[in-house]
This record gives sequence, C-alpha cells and structure tokens, in this order.
Amino acid sequence: MAVDEGARTVTPGRAAQELELRRDEFRLAVQLGLVRTVPTGEGERRRVERRELDRLRAAPDFPAGLRERVRAVGTGEAAALLGITADRFTRLARTGHVSPVRFSLNRYRMVVWMYLAQEVVEFGLTRPDLLTGRLPPHLRELLAAHEDRRARNWRARRLALLLRAAEDPWARAAAIASLLDPVQVAEVVDDPYERTHLGRLRPSPPPGMPVSPVAREIAERLMRADDPDEILWHRLSLALALDEARAERQAPHPGETRAGGVGAPAVAPASTVALAGLVRAEAVPVGGETVPAVPVRAEAVPAVPAPAGRPAAGDRPVGRPGRARFLERFRRRREVGAARSRRRRRPVAWP
Repeated sequence: MAVDEGARTVTPGRAAQELELRRDEFRLAVQLGLVRTVPTGEGERRRVERRELDRLRAAPDFPAGLRERVRAVGTGEAAALLGITADRFTRLARTGHVSPVRFSLNRYRMVVWMYLAQEVVEFGLTRPDLLTGRLPPHLRELLAAHEDRRARNWRARRLALLLRAAEDPWARAAAIASLLDPVQVAEVVDDPYERTHLGRLRPSPPPGMPVSPVAREIAERLMRADDPDEILWHRLSLALALDEARAERQAPHPGETRAGGVGAPAVAPASTVALAGLVRAEAVPVGGETVPAVPVRAEAVPAVPAPAGRPAAGDRPVGRPGRARFLERFRRRREVGAARSRRRRRPVAWP
C-alpha cells in the first residue's frame, strides 16, 4: 500500500547516508531484503520508512554488522578469505558451490562475478574438504566438460528475490518470463494480450547495466536461461504461474478500464478458487549448503462478477494439473504444427 511522501519516508539516497552505506551496498541490501522499502505514488519509485531506519540503526552491531552483511568481494578477495588460490576458487564457483550475488563487465567486456563475503566464509567453514587436495572425481568431470554454473546460480538467486518481492500473481509470472527468451515465452503464452501484460510487468534490469550496445547484449544474455534443463523448468514454472494468475483475474484487453479489467478478478468456479500449483526458483547454494526455494502458493480468491464480454475463470476446466495441461499443449502443437504455422502471430511486446 502506498504511503505519503514526507516525514514518514526518505529517499534511497538519504537512507544510504543514514545507514552509512555506499549506493551499491544499499541497493544490494534492498535486493537481499535487509532493508525494506515501500512504494510511493505512481510508477516504481520506492522509499524507506523512517521507522525502518530506526530499526536498523538500533541494532547493537550497527553500522559494521550491516555493512559486513552486504560486503561483496571478487574472485581474488574471496580466495584470500578461504586461503586458497584464485584458480581453485573459480573452479569451486563454476561447479556451483558459491553463488554470485551480482556481476559487472570490465573494460575488456569480461564478466566479473561478485560474491557475498559472509557466504564465502560460511562455505569455507562447512566444506573445508574442498579447500585442499584434489577435487573429487565428479567435480573434475564437470570442469573437464566446461561446466559453469555461475550465471545459472545468479539467475536463480535473482528470481528468488523477485518472487519474494512480488505481491501480484501476474507480477510473479512476469518475473519467471523475464528469464526466458521471447520465443520461449510466446510458445508457453498463447494469448498475445497476456504476453503484452507480462511485458508491461517485466522486472527492471539490475542496477549497473552497461550502456554500450555490445556490453549490454552480453549482460542481457546472462540474464536469460541457456541450459536446456533450466529452460524447461522455467517454462513449466511459467505455465503454473499463469494458471494462478488467470484464476485471480484475466489479463487486460484493449479498451478495458482499470476498474473493469486490470484490477477486477474474474468469477471463481465456486465461492473461491484454490490453486495447488507451485512456482519456485531453483535452490541456491549458500555457504556450501543448498537452500531450498520457498514455494509460492495461490491464495483463495473471492468470487466477483467478471467484466462484460470477457470469459470467466470458471469457464475453464478446473482440477487438471497445470503441468499436465502444459505438456498436453506441447503434444497438441506437435500434431497440428502445420496448421499452426499458417496462423498470423502477433509480435512479442517487451517494453
């Protein structure tokens, strides 16, 4: 719920100063949920409530404790924290034992991964066996196959943060769709109006995106799933998230007002709609342990009349698992592929 700007809230810049954090440290603290923000007015502007600053400043370890929790280190410093070589730390990160928290591109357009210092230290305490001697055979096999899970783990962490911050089921579906190529999204989301709505709700790129076209293309490629298993998982998750979003309300069509389209839920099959579908981000390795992702479960939606001229949620068959419908659509698409290719497709609309 929006709050009035003024004495109750401060701007992010002011909040960073009062918390004695640099701008990049403050952005990371917000992303990790260490500093809570609230929406103000229209758009995506967010501020920090004064009571949130008072809560953080009242901590006995302020400001050193907060600054340590958002301290990000590169490969060299992370290796020094563990007392190993940078090459060995890179191999451990490539095999997924430490998850990056952000990345940047240097002057040579090489990707520079950053890690939370706290998680690096925790990893060293929980897996000291990987810091000395030869790596286990299965890890050597992964490295020989040129395995690199850093980008995938970063995407999993980012998706988990986006899902935790999203309060609307369509926003959660848009967060999952942002990790897929537009062609993949178009194959899962048949309705062009739904694709356009997901595009409007697409999360903003992380701060510090490159400006030059070539560097930005590299960064955008890192933000999209590229492993076949990862792509399949996000496609299934998107199908389940769409089932949850459609049960609450339909995507707006042209000419609909906010009161009669975007914000009004569709009619439920009974008094409420209860979805059992789950949407999760991949588990993220933190400090040597695998943290399971928290499932996102649909809430009960009260029944209200559907907008005129729009199909109600109750008109669709209920009780069929979203995953089964998703796979059935793939089988049906294979059978009628020739006829489908003649249909005129709308372009995917990304802002």
